[in-house]
Formats: sequence, structure tokens, C-alpha cells
Amino acid sequence: MARKSTTQRVVVSTIGAWFFGFLIFFPILWMVLASFKTELEAFAIPPSFLFFHWTTENYATVQERSDYFHHAMNSIIIAGGSTLIALLIAIPAAWSMAFSPTRRTKDILLWMLSTKMMPPVGVLVPIYLIYKSFGLLDSRIGLVFILCLGNLPIVIWMLFTYFKEIPRDILEAARMDGATIGRELVYVLTPMAIPGLASTLLLNLILAWNEAFWTLNLSTSNAAPLTTFIASYSSPEGLFWAKLSAASTLAIAPILVLGWFSQKQLVRGLTFGAVK
Repeated sequence: MARKSTTQRVVVSTIGAWFFGFLIFFPILWMVLASFKTELEAFAIPPSFLFFHWTTENYATVQERSDYFHHAMNSIIIAGGSTLIALLIAIPAAWSMAFSPTRRTKDILLWMLSTKMMPPVGVLVPIYLIYKSFGLLDSRIGLVFILCLGNLPIVIWMLFTYFKEIPRDILEAARMDGATIGRELVYVLTPMAIPGLASTLLLNLILAWNEAFWTLNLSTSNAAPLTTFIASYSSPEGLFWAKLSAASTLAIAPILVLGWFSQKQLVRGLTFGAVK
């Protein structure tokens, strides 16, 4: 029996949700505020929250020192390219595992998931030497390839979960009507799994956008994304907190906007799956 919702319980729940939401968002808010401070005010103790000398000098300095749009374009190409390629590989792979499983399917899924448990630093040296031999260092193609492989197990697992919820009867009906495997994937399975595909795409895009380990070790300037752009403001001379906050704000702004407008689709896909 469901518990009866009272006004007091709703108010308490709402206040609690806003409180914890503010705690989670506070570091981002503080970073944005610090980006509009001078370096002295950014280090000031006690810190000032709203009442300080607001300035946009940090953003101008960041743009003069580093070409933001060059790094942003690299992030878009690398994150978008790795996500699209991962989906092209994962959709048929998840389809075969969900609708034509073998006795080794579970072992393969477990093996793919186990690859995410290995620290990336454990394979840094061989990957670096391979990239150096093939001329892939500091290239967009090289970063797209490594990020696609790194996130592919998660993409396959998520799509496999969504595809398992699709009734087999629908696919069998399509086959009885003469649909080939290709048409079944494009015209039957994909439209039914749009929520799952959308949430998988968004999650993989966020993971690729925020990837720092491989981008810092395999790129320098030509293919450097926004993660490298942020790291450039940490130097042996020290941390420039105001400029670092400005660079970080510029780096997360696109993904924050994307997440804000797609949050309903993302939550729907992550909580309800493909078909209910």
C-alpha cells in the first residue's frame, strides 16, 4: 500500500532535494564565480562570495594565451567521432548478443566489462609506442580510436540491456514479413530503442568529452581537446586559480548546455530502458 503524501512530507522532500542539489552544484558555481575574480581575490581568505570586483579579464587572457575555439573543435570532433563509431559497432554487437545468444555470450560480456577495471596507465607504454610507430600521436584520428575502444564496453552493455527488453515477437513478425537483418536493425529495432540509444549516446559523449588521461598523454597541440586546454594553466610556477577557473568554465559550458536540454531524455533512457 502506497504511503499517503502529505503537504509537510512534500515540502520536506522538496527542501531536501534542493539542498543536496545545491551541494552537488556548489563546486561548479564557485568555479564560475572565481573566473570573474582577480588572482588576488581568488586566493583571498576569507573568500568573497558575491561582493567582489567582477572582471572578464581572465576570459580575455585565456583566449589570448590559448585558442579556445581550436580546442573546442577538437573536443567536438573527438567526442562526437568516437561516440558515433562506438554506436555503429555496438548496435549490431548488442543485437547479436540480445537476440542470437550463444553459450559464450555472458562470458564475452563479462570480459568486456572487466577491461574497464584495468587502470589505463597499465597499457600507456604499449599504446604510446604503437601510436608513435604509426604516426598517430597528437592526431584526432588516434584520440577518436582510443576513446572509442575505451568506452565501447559500456556502450555495448547499455544497448544490450535495452535490446533485451524489446519483445522477440515484434522481430519475428518483421522476419515473417520478409525483413532482412539490415532492415530489422534499421526500421524495427532502432526506432523502438530510441530512448536507450539517446541516453547511451549522451552518456558516451560526456565520458569522451571529460576524458583526460589519454588526451593529456597522446596529444600536445594539434589535436589537443579542452582537457589539455585546462591542464595548460597548471604550471611549475603555480596555479593561477582565476584563469584556471575561466578555462574550466569555458570547457564545461558546452556539455552543461547539452546536459541541461537533454536531461529528460537522459533520465528517461537510464531509468525506463527501451520498451515498457
